Amino acid sequence: MISNTAIPYYYGLFRKAVLSGEIPVNEEIALQMERIDSLIRDPKYYYDSEAIDGYIKFCENELTLTDGSDLKLLDTFKLWAEDLLSWFYFIDQTVYVPNENNHGGHYEKRRVKKRLRKKQYLIVARGAAKTLYLESLQSYVQNVDPKTTTGIAVAPTMAQAEETLNPLRTAIIRHKGPLFKFLTHGSINNTMGSKASRAKLASTKKGIENLVTNSIIQVVPMSIDRLQGLRPSIATVDEWLSGNTREDVIGAIEQGASKNKDYLIISASSEGNVRNGIGDSIKMELMEILRGEYNAPHVSIFYYKLDNIEEVNDPEMWIKANPNLGKTVDYETYQLDVERAEKSPSARNDILAKRFGIPLEGFAYFFTYEEIQKHRQRSFFDLPCSMGIDLSQGDDFCAFTFLFPFSRGRFGVKTRCYISERTLHKLHPATRDKYESFINEGSLMVLSGSTLNMEEVYDDLEKFIDDCGYDIRCVGYDVYNSDYFIQRWTRENSQYGVIKIPQGARTESVPLGELKDLAEDRMLLFDEDLMSFCMGNCIVQEDTNGNRKLLKLRYDDKIDSVSAMMDAYIAYKQSIDEFE
Repeated sequence: MISNTAIPYYYGLFRKAVLSGEIPVNEEIALQMERIDSLIRDPKYYYDSEAIDGYIKFCENELTLTDGSDLKLLDTFKLWAEDLLSWFYFIDQTVYVPNENNHGGHYEKRRVKKRLRKKQYLIVARGAAKTLYLESLQSYVQNVDPKTTTGIAVAPTMAQAEETLNPLRTAIIRHKGPLFKFLTHGSINNTMGSKASRAKLASTKKGIENLVTNSIIQVVPMSIDRLQGLRPSIATVDEWLSGNTREDVIGAIEQGASKNKDYLIISASSEGNVRNGIGDSIKMELMEILRGEYNAPHVSIFYYKLDNIEEVNDPEMWIKANPNLGKTVDYETYQLDVERAEKSPSARNDILAKRFGIPLEGFAYFFTYEEIQKHRQRSFFDLPCSMGIDLSQGDDFCAFTFLFPFSRGRFGVKTRCYISERTLHKLHPATRDKYESFINEGSLMVLSGSTLNMEEVYDDLEKFIDDCGYDIRCVGYDVYNSDYFIQRWTRENSQYGVIKIPQGARTESVPLGELKDLAEDRMLLFDEDLMSFCMGNCIVQEDTNGNRKLLKLRYDDKIDSVSAMMDAYIAYKQSIDEFE
């Protein structure tokens, strides 16, 4: 039945459970429920129950799990698929109608039914069986749609993308339902005999092929170069937030898929711990859609997560992050991960992101989540300090960190960094938003031009030091790109206390260990978001002898302020008499 007033059946059951308090939901799911309610009220949009009924019958009759056992669709699968497949609208369109004898024809204006949803985003915790949901949609489109369709399965690695198709391969071998029994009757190797005795559905080197309609599902690498130009009828993107993805692969897929009338793009992932990349930019857009700032009824969004970190200690709230908890993954698994996060701080960020959907800054393999939290606001006017310098190429960060020694082994920390206008304009929206917060707090300065002029950097820094009254007793610097700055500094302030610090495990191992101890004891007193951001990005490489050095995985994972802090700390240790 198609209706522009009916409440979707499975959504109605879900909404009733939510309103009764049986199922707790987070803010993002509540916003999606408001979007669905608005579709119900809008007379332009129609709900067709037959669409979801056909999907459920196909999946439960024909498909299996990876181990060959029967597939019983979860309530969440029905909810997601209903929102994706069951909404329609009508448009007036001119179509060509051939004559009865197929000679000639004419154009007629007809009212055409079109599916509303084009894209669906699922952000849900690890263990929610989202990959099986992707596989069910791929198989449904390939084997139920009478047209020739092309499906692509995309993931950060080829092996991961293959996981999307493995349950379908098992279902083909088992062929438990009447449709698959018919499609798999015969042998794929029968190329010389009758086509009637040849299998019509099989897994081949090309992918999974349906020879009746010439439809195929293929695995494609997660790369814009490989995805552009394809014309998929359905595309599934798995773990687009989890890996080190720096390209908008979903946008590249949509450019080609939009050539088809009713294309589908389903993107499913657990939350990642790689911040400020293309994933966060897409999430910013999704939040604008959920909040109603951007009207996009063709996009379906189910974003599961805890509302705040305090809910990690409340097992009744865990279902907010994983609606299939207790069905596809048990509570004991979650409890073990919570205990591991408490005992192993280095794994905390990954667990909070993957199990509870709480995105945190950086990998934080070296500094834990607690250690990168800011202290209360402080000013260090007219106090002695050590200055660390980490200069860069002309289009990158220039970082200066000031270390103020206090009693009981504590250190005050301030940082000031510089970038060019060109660098700022090239940032992704999510990264740009983060940098704007640094600019507003005064820790990041943007200088005009395409590259940084070291003379301008020096003049601005000198004015900043004079305004704050910092008494710089020693300077530690890395030699890279520092010739002009150090020559002018020594010329105007003498070279006394200026210490060259070569980078490498031999120099960095001991001070890194001491800075780690200070951070653990909360004795590094910093109050700036930029310092917290750089500490959250720090990863330390350790060799077989236990020697450590800072490792910068990517160009845009900034650790420059931490590197400058380490230089300031080394200079302080070598000039400690100047502070007594």
